[in-house]
Amino acid sequence: MAKLKNIIKQLSDDDYQAILDSLMESSADKSAYLLQSMRERQLSDNKIMEELTVNTNAYYTLRSRLNQKIEEYLLQQMESPRTDILKKVANINEIIFTKKKAIAIATLKKLEKELLDYDLSNELTVVYKALKKLNINSPDYFNYSQLYNKHVAYMLALDKAEDLLARYFQQYGSYSLTGSEDERTALELMVKEMTNVSNLYQSHRLYVYQSCMTIFHKLFVAGEESFDDNEEPIEDTLDKVEEIFTSYHLDSIYYHLNLVFELLKLEYYNHYKVYRKAEKYFEEVNDAISNLLSNYSLYTYPSQFLFTKIQRHIRMGTEAEMYQENEGLFLGYEVDTQDIPKYVTYVIYRSISCYYAEKFDEAARWINNLLNDISLKKYPEAQLEIKVVLAMQYCLMNDYDLFNQLINSIQRQIRLLGKDNYSHVLIITKMLKTSMNDTKKNKRAKIEALASKVEISSNKSFTPTALIKLDEAFIHRLSK
Repeated sequence: MAKLKNIIKQLSDDDYQAILDSLMESSADKSAYLLQSMRERQLSDNKIMEELTVNTNAYYTLRSRLNQKIEEYLLQQMESPRTDILKKVANINEIIFTKKKAIAIATLKKLEKELLDYDLSNELTVVYKALKKLNINSPDYFNYSQLYNKHVAYMLALDKAEDLLARYFQQYGSYSLTGSEDERTALELMVKEMTNVSNLYQSHRLYVYQSCMTIFHKLFVAGEESFDDNEEPIEDTLDKVEEIFTSYHLDSIYYHLNLVFELLKLEYYNHYKVYRKAEKYFEEVNDAISNLLSNYSLYTYPSQFLFTKIQRHIRMGTEAEMYQENEGLFLGYEVDTQDIPKYVTYVIYRSISCYYAEKFDEAARWINNLLNDISLKKYPEAQLEIKVVLAMQYCLMNDYDLFNQLINSIQRQIRLLGKDNYSHVLIITKMLKTSMNDTKKNKRAKIEALASKVEISSNKSFTPTALIKLDEAFIHRLSK
């Protein structure tokens, strides 16, 4: 909320009035009232909710929509100069055929400078192609030929970097479910390839793309051993990227990638347990999570934040709040079942949110829908973890038939995968079986003893069972 209030306070009078008029014209009265309350009256959230007669969830949705409206307006204002330049590029042939040669060359050289400021390599190749033709009888022909060739090569390097970035996060999604060494090696190779591509040119855009990948890789794949003293520290990289974004504030790609780096800052400070600094970025990322999941998978792995969020709530003792918050956060979000890792992570997040709200039947329904929608044969380890979370829900629902059927499936899968690798799963299933067995004496003591033995390896990538607190409340429920 603080982020939205700061944005509204910093709007110019003209921008504020334009947004307010737009809301009034579209009959968005509540959004207009919220905007005025934050800008002119500076009311507290509780007071605004009281005056609008809305509950917390409706208020959350309302401010998310207002934030989106403001962003759309600011983006529109930001893109207009860039749009003018692109229109000029589209009219290059008109300039060549209708203007005198000296005027045409002067116009194209001015356009060249503007495109260099925006780092628009594709459009620069069009300009250099035209300048090359116009100077065919001049000594400048060779110079423009060289510039044309250079920017064609640079354009291909940018395309390669963007493709690498997208493939890296696609590969990471699979790695997040398997922890496979082969996939880890593939990720390492892509990081090296990205470094090689970035070293070809002194380019702020290539530097930003490389930073998207390398920061994430260090935090979630390579681990502490990757933090080489000779390499640029992550915090320095984040500062440099922020300077680039400030310098090219009219760049539409950077405008959107700013959110990616807010997420990376959050994960960086969370990684080092500097939670006070991490909190500075949590609200903005949390508000945008639906958009991140839908539109940013080519530049980062936003699903990682869902587990970070659960861990944060557990740390703060507010895990029961996630369920109600989700209704506003994912309003209108459409899952992509073809992106299996992202879909799996999202469903597990929703299921665990239901669990902490003590809605065990709904938690089970989320997982059952997942298992019916997609096949997890490629990810047997992840499938096992998911089944254990589902078995917990059946146990807490006292559904003996479904529990026994599922627990037999889990035990068969453990035998196939190897007991040594899944000791924590074996112990958790023993706890659940003890809970479901009415004839067991000293049930609580036995469950407590088993719970104390559960250790989940930090090397395992996908372990939703680790997000279920085996605390007093959990033991009490199992002991009933």
